[in-house]
Amino acid sequence: MSHADGTIQLRVNGEHRRVPVGLTLAALAGELGLDAAKVAVERNLEVVPRSTLDQVVVEDGDELEIVHFVGGGDHAAGQDDSWTVAGRTFRSRLIVGTGKYKDFAQNAAAVEASGAEIVTVAVRRVNIADPKAPMLTDFIDPKKITYLPNTAGCFTADDAIRTLRLAREAGGWNLVKLEVLGEAKTLYPDMRETLRATEILAKEGFEPMVYCVDDPIAAKQLEDAGAVAIMPLGAPIGSGLGIQNRVTIRLIVEGAKVPVLVDAGVGTASDAAVAMELGCDGVLMNTAIAEAKDPILMARAMKAAVEAGRMAYRSGRMGRRMYADPSSPLAGLI
Repeated sequence: MSHADGTIQLRVNGEHRRVPVGLTLAALAGELGLDAAKVAVERNLEVVPRSTLDQVVVEDGDELEIVHFVGGGDHAAGQDDSWTVAGRTFRSRLIVGTGKYKDFAQNAAAVEASGAEIVTVAVRRVNIADPKAPMLTDFIDPKKITYLPNTAGCFTADDAIRTLRLAREAGGWNLVKLEVLGEAKTLYPDMRETLRATEILAKEGFEPMVYCVDDPIAAKQLEDAGAVAIMPLGAPIGSGLGIQNRVTIRLIVEGAKVPVLVDAGVGTASDAAVAMELGCDGVLMNTAIAEAKDPILMARAMKAAVEAGRMAYRSGRMGRRMYADPSSPLAGLI
């Protein structure tokens, strides 16, 4: 019901606000200085289709969440060496995140230097106190670079699912990155919740690329549940320790029928090359580039490393020997 002054009270992104009676969600976005075409709205825990924002009238006591994309979380050698995930084909095997950069401009420059065609993006509340603040989409065009919404910071399947439903409404993308974390110290995935979320998202038409432990059995279970790509960690998120268990990564690659990409733990270019030499379809990284002293130069290095590692894998390395084997024949030695 309206108050005597003809207003109603809402909670928008956790803040109480009074607005005129009869306001639609699209009109409310306008009142807040937002472009309704660039946000997604959840009303009382239900995602509102963007096509209806100009029809749905807010009511007294409504709880609203308004979100958009923010910074979160190469071209392979040979024109025929592309890879495909969920029916989408890419040349670059390097995926980069959009968090921890000095600003959006530096982030965009790093993406360009890396040659990446996919960037991961987090979903966060719109800053209604400063609706004109720069947005990631102003610097990295989602029409040119594929946005991969992720669930960074989610610790339950329900939170991850809710986040991705909003992401789909905001950008229309079904291809998403799912991660459900177990606890804050290690940021290791909670595989029980991850598997449950994968099953639900797949049934709802999402195409989840799934962050997981480096376990071949868990990887197979995720694939059976509907994951379109398996993304085992190389080491804890943001650690820069490099790939700690090459054996299990290789086993996951050998057993998977969907793309396998190392996700998390890469610290420098040699780590990226190792991932590719193990036969992975790609590598995802954020901190290794964003926290380098020169992020743009590191982005170029990662591009080159991914390309070199892929070429090495395709060429077929020499066999390992227990003893020396001279390159020059000993016969006829003076």
